[in-house]
Amino acid sequence: MNILPLRVALAQVNVTVGDLEGNTNKILTAMQQAYAAGAHIVCLPELALAGYPPEDLLLKPGFVAANLGKLHHLVSESRHMPELTTVVGFVDRDHDIYNAAAVINAGKLVGIYHKHYLPNYGVFDENRYFQAGRKAPIFMINDVHVGVNICEDIWYPSGPMTMQAHAGAEVILNINGSPYYAGKGTFREEMLATRAADNGVIVVYLNMVGGQDELVFDGGSMVFNEQGTLIARAKQFEEDMLIVDLDSASVFRSRLHDPRRRQERLHVASDDVPIIPVAARDYSSRERTHVILGAPQRIEPKMEYLAEIYAALVLGTGDYVRKSGFKKAIIGLSGGIDSTLTAVIAVDALGAENVLGISMPSGYSSEGSKTDAQLLVENLGIQFMTIPIEETFRASLKMLEPALGEGDPGLAAENLQARIRGNILMTISNKLGPIVLTTGNKSEMATGYSTLYGDMA
Repeated sequence: MNILPLRVALAQVNVTVGDLEGNTNKILTAMQQAYAAGAHIVCLPELALAGYPPEDLLLKPGFVAANLGKLHHLVSESRHMPELTTVVGFVDRDHDIYNAAAVINAGKLVGIYHKHYLPNYGVFDENRYFQAGRKAPIFMINDVHVGVNICEDIWYPSGPMTMQAHAGAEVILNINGSPYYAGKGTFREEMLATRAADNGVIVVYLNMVGGQDELVFDGGSMVFNEQGTLIARAKQFEEDMLIVDLDSASVFRSRLHDPRRRQERLHVASDDVPIIPVAARDYSSRERTHVILGAPQRIEPKMEYLAEIYAALVLGTGDYVRKSGFKKAIIGLSGGIDSTLTAVIAVDALGAENVLGISMPSGYSSEGSKTDAQLLVENLGIQFMTIPIEETFRASLKMLEPALGEGDPGLAAENLQARIRGNILMTISNKLGPIVLTTGNKSEMATGYSTLYGDMA
């Protein structure tokens, strides 16, 4: 126990799957920022080195080896920040591979934690790739017992966090790659508060941020004290560095008043929960912001329900475009709600200068739809082009007459228009390079009210 606060930096960073060089640079920058802020510990997200989820990259031994090479580079660089301990997610290996957290200090790999609970439901497929961990080490950092675990491990009431708490951990660092869905933040917050209060520990929950394919990570990293009270929260849907001063002595005081721990008989073997010392450092020479125990920490306001959904759409769209190697986007504008909302999201994600709107009216298009599209582009300040499709549509119907006959083609004609528009957008994309953003919505996809190779391409 240390009567002085433990300063922890939560580096809520946006990493990219497979970009080992870029991720390593981002992690190193976060380490340097945390060190400059006087932190004792900096936490980086789950699998931050590899990016999350790395999926079939994990089946390539060369990728796993390269990820370990980058970890060794971080270990080497940590020599220049001797008072800082870094906790970072990576892929570990022996005879198998593990979703792991490295604990680094002063040029040494002090210890490694292997994730125990490997989710295999919903969007998760970790059991396919990883071996489960068995041990739950505690690290003695600045005279504070600190337990490290990963994401899913904290969701289980009797998991490694409980083992660490009963073995003496006063602070739990839980690093995450926890994807967003509407309403998850409240559920997550209630769970973390319960874990902190039930185990009488300070819970430091770090989440990554950013979009990766169909997943969006919302950030919103949080810290709860041993009473289960929220004491700090980072921004949602953007990178952030949350600096928190933890009163670890309050954990001991709280436990003295809680008889439940004395009644419980959870046996924790020392082999299962080893205590690993991190070499003591002299912090007196460092410039540190003056800390007052119990001082208010930064708590970012929580977004409203619709605001967070919109922020997730903007972040997911922007990262999908950029991480796929594109810079600009092209959108077919009908003047309707779906294409309007898509364009607004694209502008917020990429900037108006990187969005091109195309109006493709046919003989069935109303004057109002054309003027609405024109008004939209003026309001958004995006590039705009009109390419009428009536001539192409009539020529296509004529070409198809031998197959379709001379009667009313009905629904086929409606779908033909959508496919002509899809061809135009993809041809412009093919030539000029912007990615096409489709404008269908989930209700249309679910009911089949959309056109294959058209607006659902």
